[in-house]
Amino acid sequence: MTFLNIKSAAWAYSLITLGTEMLSSFFSFYCVKLFLELYKISELAFYQSQVILMICNVLNDLSGSFRMNSQYDCCLSYHCSLFGALLHSVVFLLPWFPWKHYQEGDWLNGLHLAVSLCAFDSTLAWVQQAQCRLFAETFPRHESRLQLMKINQVASLLGSTSILFCGLISHNMEILPNFQVVAVVIAFLASTSLYSGMFHMSHFECKRSPQETFLSESEQELAWTSTILPMRQLLSQKNFHLFLIMNFFQVFHLTFFSNFMMIFADNLIPIEVLSSSARSIMYGAGFICPQCLVLLGQSWLKKYGYYKIILISFYLEGAAAIVMLLLGQEYYYCLAVYLTVIMVIIQASFCLFNLPLADMVDADLLKFNGQSPLSLMVFGISALFTRPAQSLAPMLILSKLNQYGYGEPNNRMLLDLQDTMFNLVCVVPLGIATVQTLTWSSFSVRNRADYSGTI
Repeated sequence: MTFLNIKSAAWAYSLITLGTEMLSSFFSFYCVKLFLELYKISELAFYQSQVILMICNVLNDLSGSFRMNSQYDCCLSYHCSLFGALLHSVVFLLPWFPWKHYQEGDWLNGLHLAVSLCAFDSTLAWVQQAQCRLFAETFPRHESRLQLMKINQVASLLGSTSILFCGLISHNMEILPNFQVVAVVIAFLASTSLYSGMFHMSHFECKRSPQETFLSESEQELAWTSTILPMRQLLSQKNFHLFLIMNFFQVFHLTFFSNFMMIFADNLIPIEVLSSSARSIMYGAGFICPQCLVLLGQSWLKKYGYYKIILISFYLEGAAAIVMLLLGQEYYYCLAVYLTVIMVIIQASFCLFNLPLADMVDADLLKFNGQSPLSLMVFGISALFTRPAQSLAPMLILSKLNQYGYGEPNNRMLLDLQDTMFNLVCVVPLGIATVQTLTWSSFSVRNRADYSGTI
């Protein structure tokens, strides 16, 4: 592949990232608040929807493994990927338009949430799995992957601005028609970006000859059989167990803040202290600054390595939580800065998590004398064990908030609810940072010296 082709493919790949980031950040930030406060979904219906999502995610990961290992054209077709990308943009619109005028406790809004969550996550997994396969096929050399990742971070940064613009235009969901218009515009822009990226990537598709297709079909059963032993070897590794624990809590932490950050800020910071536009900037910064931090931190990553950078992020989260606890919730500006900083640190450190996964693949090859990397298996198993945190986080947090009258017009419980929210935004990061620090300190597969520029 020539340099021009590498650069062209990298931009096409990044267009896919741009589209998925626009939709994912918007969806995760606004969906929970919309159903809890505008649609008045019942607690039971909310829990049922999250359990259904948890089951759906497991099925997505298992079916994704089949599609990755399948040699059939129906599973690998780029036309199928194009359809999945466009469908992802369409199902993104499901939550923002109520199916009827919901009454409090209406069963239909529970069904609405379950369908919206499962449809969005299923199509997102479809797009991400196709993108992962395209990455492996189109960028086989280390240098080309470095070129890709740098451009990809810029695309991710641009996509995350959807939170900022929506907040400014809709006054943070206060003007619902404006919010819905922004959602439609974002869906259109994202679908254009996804389709352009997928369509252009089809020009770099690795074509198989009829003989290669015949051989792959005849050897498919053997390939599936040979997967069992490496999977057992992988699951027996202590480092992999440690990483799964750390990654589970990171996904929980990220879901906790992305789903409830707006709810916490609305209840803990008075509107006369922080205006609607200032809040929009704060929310947008929570999604934009992590990408900037990763891009600007290239020299730090080269000098210290991802292991120390991730460990420092845990220290910073814990220290910030302790300082905020000592200050108290009356320091509103400090609380706004704290919420933004924690969100930035969580997302920025999460961007580095693919590096230890890649190192574990290499370590597994050396230890067991493997013939080919098991990257798809490693990433697939990691997702299978950590994605349930996306459902557990909102369920546990909502359960705690409802104990203190969240969503009820009872002023007598307002102070208790605010105290609970403040304790959650401080104690949860402190507890998770402690667990992650202890877990990560035992992780023995450290980064290699040649990782400069891989983010």
